[in-house]
Amino acid sequence: MTTDTYTGIGDLTVGLDDGVLSVTLNRPDSLNSLTAPMLNTFAETLEQAAGDPQVRVVRIGGAGRGFSSGAGISEEDHANPGAAGTPADVLDAANRCIRAIVHLPQPAVAVVHGAAAGVGASLALACDVVLASEKAFFMLAFTKIGLMPDGGASALIAAAVGRIRAMRMALLAERIPAAEAFDWGLVSAVYPAEAFEAEVNRVVAALVSGPAVALRKTKDAINAATLTELEAALEREKTGQLSLLDSHDFREGTKAFQQRRAATFTDT
Repeated sequence: MTTDTYTGIGDLTVGLDDGVLSVTLNRPDSLNSLTAPMLNTFAETLEQAAGDPQVRVVRIGGAGRGFSSGAGISEEDHANPGAAGTPADVLDAANRCIRAIVHLPQPAVAVVHGAAAGVGASLALACDVVLASEKAFFMLAFTKIGLMPDGGASALIAAAVGRIRAMRMALLAERIPAAEAFDWGLVSAVYPAEAFEAEVNRVVAALVSGPAVALRKTKDAINAATLTELEAALEREKTGQLSLLDSHDFREGTKAFQQRRAATFTDT
């Protein structure tokens, strides 16, 4: 059964079909960089789905070449903050999304076929099942522009891969290819690019036909045991990030990014 109960917006397409609520980040020209309106619509969609018995699984993906490059810091985004939202707006909306994914009663499946960077990586890794194409990679790029990880990354990633690997991702801002991410325990499975869509459909179908109440209680139990620090992490990250967003290093980092040069950080 298909329904038009879920409508989305231009930058975020949403549809419900046979128990699967598909949410697609849809700014392919900017590698699905995230704006406050996108993220708030995303969160509202999941908050609605949480009470909808027609939704058995939520599938989250990105249009075009990748999952998401993270919060929008392009010249276009900065030139039109009224449309994209201020950095603080994006931070608040992203945290709302993370909470909505984690507290969603139904399983959330991230479908990552390319880059998942910055808070885009946080969104993917907040999901219960993370499926990656062999061409995917994960990156906490925050320190490259003078920021710290947010979107709960400091808790979500440490819970999955441990402190030392989480520190490596956060401090060095390296790309973690899909195969390495799987070896670390960061993702649930990695599939060849040519078989990726079929394998995703197989996993989603298994969840749709599974016992909804048992899946919900299983998700709740595992999250309760492993994400005990998530709420505190979201608050710590928000406090730290708001301070960093007002720093010289952030201004220099974003300018360097836009000018495609190495940043010169001077804050101490």
